[in-house]
Order: sequence, then C-alpha cells, then structure tokens
Amino acid sequence: MALAKITSVTGRGVCVPGNDIDTDRIIPARYLKCVTFDGLGEGLFYDVRKNADGSDKPHPLNEARFKGATILLSGANFGCGSSREHAPQAIQKYGFRAIVAENFAEIFFGNSITLGLPCLNADRADIARLAAAVAANPALEIVVDVAKQEIRFGGQTVKASIRDSARDALINGRWDAIGELIEGLPAATATAGKLPYMAA
Repeated sequence: MALAKITSVTGRGVCVPGNDIDTDRIIPARYLKCVTFDGLGEGLFYDVRKNADGSDKPHPLNEARFKGATILLSGANFGCGSSREHAPQAIQKYGFRAIVAENFAEIFFGNSITLGLPCLNADRADIARLAAAVAANPALEIVVDVAKQEIRFGGQTVKASIRDSARDALINGRWDAIGELIEGLPAATATAGKLPYMAA
C-alpha cells in the first residue's frame, strides 16, 4: 500500500482567528465517545459554531462564502490542550487538507502529520495578509507548498516552515507509520521464514 506523496496542497482558505485554540474547542470532549472517527467533521468547532438548539452562531465555518475551503488558517499554539487524536481527525473529516498557523502544539502536530495533514508555520503578518486576501476573495486559490516551504496566493509568495522530518515524511509518502509497517509485512515475513528459530 503506497502512501500518497504530499508535496503541495491547493485549495481555497478560511481563517479561524485566535491564539491557543485548544483541542476541546476543535472537537468537544463528548465526541470522544465515538467508536470510529467517521462523522467527526460534523462536530468540528461545534460549541463555538452552534447554539444549544443547533442553530448557527457567527463563525467563519458557517459563512456560505467559505464553504468548501480546504486550507485552514489560524494563530499561535494551535491544537494545544489535551492530546486527543480526534482533533486533527475532525479537521480532516470536515474537508481540510492543510493547516497554516504561527505554530502548533507538539502532539497535535504529530497526530496531524500521521494523517497526512500538513501543518505549516508562517509569520503572523503573513497569515494576516493571506487572511485578508481570502476575506476579500473567498475563491482565491492558495498553494501550500510543502516541498518548497512556501505559500502562494494572488501573485504573492510568503515563506512557511515545517519540521524537516515531517516534510520528508509527507513528500516521500512515509507519513503513516502503521501504513509503512503493513507495506513492509511481506519483507518481514520473508525474513522471519529464513530464521531457524522462527520455524518452530
């Protein structure tokens, strides 16, 4: 099972502003009772997007002009709080394919990369410029270039960064450790078959 090589992500963006957006805000704790991750996208930012009766609160993800956005923009320390894997799962299940923020909480970052969800750091001023361009033109095409570590939009290019190990894993299709183990199973079985102590 060859994993996709994620060298870049192209799509439209939406900004969910703020610093220290924690995993409980991303996906409320009651969603952790799920047996599978399917359907988690419906709970993304639920308590800040929805009223108790299910009606919409003012929130960027509720605005029709941002419907279908696949690149999420935000602030510093994104994904802090508990280590719940459900947070990046909810983001991905909602339809996002990349996240651009000032920086990310460590465990959230690792969980995201394992899903093939690139998380790139960019300067606050550059994110603000990108967010303003998206607000002015929600149909604006954004390219999050993982390989070149840059973001291109509307004739502009801004620098971005991602940890070398994560970049290498994404662009070479080695971002899912379990997938790599499964892919290597035939070779492991063949090697085990040659070991005399494995024959018993």
